[in-house]
Order: sequence, then structure tokens, then C-alpha cells
Amino acid sequence: MISKNDIKNIKSLAIKKIRKEKGVFIAEGHKMVEELLNTMECTLIVSTQEWAEKQKRLPSVRTEIVSESVLKQTSLLQTPQDVLAVFKIPEYNCGLEIARTELVLVLDGIQDPGNLGTIVRIADWFGLKHIFCSNDTADIYNPKATQATMGAISRVQLHYIDLAKELKQLDKQIPVYGTLLNGNDIYKSKLSNNGIIIMGNEGNGISKEVCSLITDPLYIPSYPADAPTSESLNVAVATAVTCAEFRRRTYR
Repeated sequence: MISKNDIKNIKSLAIKKIRKEKGVFIAEGHKMVEELLNTMECTLIVSTQEWAEKQKRLPSVRTEIVSESVLKQTSLLQTPQDVLAVFKIPEYNCGLEIARTELVLVLDGIQDPGNLGTIVRIADWFGLKHIFCSNDTADIYNPKATQATMGAISRVQLHYIDLAKELKQLDKQIPVYGTLLNGNDIYKSKLSNNGIIIMGNEGNGISKEVCSLITDPLYIPSYPADAPTSESLNVAVATAVTCAEFRRRTYR
């Protein structure tokens, strides 16, 4: 039976410091939980009887069957779903040098958890398996960020690094792309099948130090070029457009 202390511990995972101390995070909803159960280590499942009965085989972890009202008390969502689970935060060992052979995404100071989760989902769609984040980027295990990945976090690895330091040590043969207002038209630029794509902060763009390390600045032009338009694109939308153009070149 789930206790008040269990509920308190689950709710405490909304706080980054506690997630880090305990090395776990929470995922909610049948799609998220069922995808993560295939790839990550689970320590606790809290679900309704209806969800549990639909499972062909429950994993051998502590599983608490509760009423919808108790699940609502436990959930971090405004509209709770039929299951939530606690997973161990995975440890990955991978550096930027992987960009020698594949395309990777780098996020510099992305603050909004929803944007971050959506970008992970975009990376998953376009087959980018690694995202490297500056240390001031939002935590992917923030419940809002995790939820926004729609399960993509089970396939895309996120790494938090000292971004400027790692970029400075990078092999100079690896192209470093970045989206800038004074960049070159992405649709007319030469794009490679490997390298780094840097996306910047929602309000300030790519930081000055990181910006100085970009070898191939890119710009997504508006259409038509001389027409009044919005000041900028949302960072997740810009990421989708950029990744789509890189992949279009790969498969054409």
C-alpha cells in the first residue's frame, strides 16, 4: 500500500536538487511509462487497476495499485493519467568527438522545459541520438521537460557539459554550425552529414563565447525576404527547420 511518505517522496521529485541527490526522476502517462520501461531502470510504479490489467507482464519492481483519487494526490500533473513511475537517471559516457561520424545537437542556455522536451522529440524524429547541453540549460528530468519528450528521452541521450571548454578542444575538422541572424542562408549553404548544430537561448540566442567557436553560421530566411514578419522563430521550431534541412540533404 502506498503511504503518505511515498507520496511526499514522489512529489519531491519536482525539485532538481532532490532528483540529483536521489538519482531518479518521474514519468507519467501510459505512453511515457511503457516506452521508458523498455529502456530504463524503474524503481516504482503507481497505477490504476485498469492500467495494470492491460499489461501483458508487469516488470518485477514495486507496483502500487491505487484509486484515481490517490493517483491524483500523487501526480505532478494538473490532469493525472493512469500511471506514473519512478526511473533511475541514466549515466552516459559520450563526448562531442562523436560528431566526427554523426550529426549532433548542442543546446546553449535553453531555459524553458517545454522547449527542451520538444527539441528532444524533434531530435528523435530526425535520428539525432545525442544532445549536448550547456550546464545552464534546463534539466531534462524536470517533469515538464520529460513529459514534453513524449517518450523520445528513451532513445535520445542528453549530456550536460562545459560547452565552451569542450568546443575549444574539438577537432578542427568537425564542422560547428550555429543559427545566427547574420549567418548564411541555410538553403544555399553546404551542409555535411556529420558535425554539430548549436541552438541558442530563447531570448539571447547563442552566448558570445560559444558563438566565437562556430565555423559555419546559418540563418533561416523568412519569406518573402522583404516582407514585414515576426522578429524570430521559437527555438524548437527553428531546430525542426534546421534538422529537416540537414536530413533533406542526406537523403536526396
